[in-house]
Amino acid sequence: MNPQSLDGVLIVDKPADWTSHDVVAKVRKILRTRRVGHTGTLDPFATGVLVICVNRATRLVQYLTGDDKEYVATMRLGFATDTGDFTGQILPPVTDASHITPEQVQAVLKEFQGRIRQIPPMYSAKKVGGVRLHELARRGEEIERQAIEIEIKELELLPDLPAESVPAEEFSFRVVCTAGTYIRTLAEDIGKRLGAGAHLTALRRTRAGSGRLSKAVTLEALSDLAVQDRLAEVLVSMADAVELPEVILSEEECKAIAHGRSIPRTGDWDAGTLAKLCDAERNLLAIAEFDPVKSGWQPRAVLA
Repeated sequence: MNPQSLDGVLIVDKPADWTSHDVVAKVRKILRTRRVGHTGTLDPFATGVLVICVNRATRLVQYLTGDDKEYVATMRLGFATDTGDFTGQILPPVTDASHITPEQVQAVLKEFQGRIRQIPPMYSAKKVGGVRLHELARRGEEIERQAIEIEIKELELLPDLPAESVPAEEFSFRVVCTAGTYIRTLAEDIGKRLGAGAHLTALRRTRAGSGRLSKAVTLEALSDLAVQDRLAEVLVSMADAVELPEVILSEEECKAIAHGRSIPRTGDWDAGTLAKLCDAERNLLAIAEFDPVKSGWQPRAVLA
C-alpha cells in the first residue's frame, strides 16, 4: 500500500532529546509524504504520546489540539532552573528540601486542582508578537507574559520507588489537565508553595485526547511496519481520533456533504455544537457545526 494513500492518525512514543518537529520530519521520511503534522508540542527532554496526523487527517489538527492531556512527571525540590527542567541552569537560592514529606506535597497538590492561572514559561513554544518565547529566552531576553487560565482535572502524588533509587527531594505525580498547561510551571509553583525551588527531572505524556501510551508506536517500530507494508495496523481512523458527537449520514447526505452543502437535521443540539459526520462505514466525511436557525449541520472541514 502506498503510504501517501493512508489517511489517519498515528500515536507515536516520542523519544527523549527529540523535538516534536524532529519526530514529524522522521515520520514524513518513513511514510514518504509531506502531509504530516502534530497536535501538540512536547518538550525535547520529555517522552511519550505525540499525536501525528497523516495526509487528509492534517485537516483535523485544529480539532485535536484542544484535547485534554495526561502526564507522569518527576520534580526535584531544592532549586529552580531557568528552563524549569534539569537541562537548565540552576537559579539561586539552593535550599535543603530533604525534610519535606510526601504528606506535605500531597496537601499542596490539592490546592492546585481545579481552574488556576499560569504564566507561560520563557522556554516555551508560545508565540508573543509572532516570536516564540524560547527564541527570546535563548537571546537572553525576558518579556512580560499574560497569565492564562487552565484546569487541573486530576493531580495525585505517586508512590515512592525504593528509597535507594530516588533522592529524598524527588517526588513523582500524575496530572490530567486541559491543553495549554505547562507541567514545568506547575512543578515550579508547587515548589514555591512548599517554600523551595523546584524543577522537573522527568516528564512523560501518557495520553492526549483518545491517544494513549498503550497504543503508541516507536519510530523504530513504525519504520519496520512501513517496510513490511503494515502501517494500517497502527493507523487510527479519522473517525476514532476525533472525540466529538457522531452523526451517521444517508447516501444522499454523504453526496451533499462531499460538495460542502449543509445537512438539514433537527435535534436536541446546542448552537455551535461540533460533530463528526460519517457514512454508514464510519468513514469521516466532515466536521460540522449545528445551526439551530437553519436547523442543520454546517460543514466546517470537509474530508470526503
